[in-house]
Amino acid sequence: MAKKWLAFKHREWADETYRKAEFVVHDYLIPALGNKPISTLATPEVKPVLEAIASHAPNLATKARQYVGGIVTYAIQHGLREDGIPLSLRGVIPRHKKGHIPAITKPSEIAPLVRAINSYNSPITRAALKLTMLTGLRPGVVAAVPWNEMDLDRAEWHVPALRMKMQHEHIVPLPRQAVALLKELQTFTGRGDYVFPSPARQKTPHLHRDALSKALREMGFQGKHAAHGFRGMLRTVGRERLGIDIDILEAQLAHAKRGDVQKAYDRTTFDEDRCRVMQEWADYIDRICDLDRVRNFSPDLVTWADGKTQTLPERRI
Repeated sequence: MAKKWLAFKHREWADETYRKAEFVVHDYLIPALGNKPISTLATPEVKPVLEAIASHAPNLATKARQYVGGIVTYAIQHGLREDGIPLSLRGVIPRHKKGHIPAITKPSEIAPLVRAINSYNSPITRAALKLTMLTGLRPGVVAAVPWNEMDLDRAEWHVPALRMKMQHEHIVPLPRQAVALLKELQTFTGRGDYVFPSPARQKTPHLHRDALSKALREMGFQGKHAAHGFRGMLRTVGRERLGIDIDILEAQLAHAKRGDVQKAYDRTTFDEDRCRVMQEWADYIDRICDLDRVRNFSPDLVTWADGKTQTLPERRI
């Protein structure tokens, strides 16, 4: 029943949403509850399973509770469980305080992060991290990108609605640095389906998004910067240091519109503006990360090896 429910939901979910549900169902719920009859599955049987998940992964436990409820509802709708007998799981999982996704947002800390990425030993993971930083897209979307979404001649990346969290097609402008990165990758992976093919030890045909998080942890950034944190970096630094309009940043990050009226009528994507500001963003990263020629660096001023100084863009709100 769990597998049938997953197949049903796959039609309406984005790939990353389905991936998370499939992981929780197959790795946590089925091993513990797979031999229980769906017709008689009771709250006392599910409660300890959720508590065990919550003891080490509170966020996953919350999702697991939602998924169990969905599976039971699906069974009722298909006549495999008596109507009106849901599970009572509200309050089973202790509430936990959600924290912000760790992200480096100080310009002076970006350079060490980029240098660490440039030195990472896996060229595929290294390139995926760079593309995530240069575009601000969600790590799962980046890791699973097929070559047929890339138009390097037009410097555009066309992500279909199916792969986007908000289920809307997203056109991503590629700065020169991203195009150069992708053209270099083409010599290694261009004959395959995916930009970032999976290492032999992985089950997925493309790089797993968790590989990006694992790489950052190995580089010493656990609790400081996550793969999803590149989005926070772009939004914060782009706004505070480069003065990029918040609506343009939100369009680049493909955030949901707030309110039904705005969702229905505000469909602006700022394509031309996003091309300009994303090139500005990539150039800004290059400028503050060119440490080989830097004698001294502060968030506002760079002193180059030849003694010349350069003032970085002023903060504009």
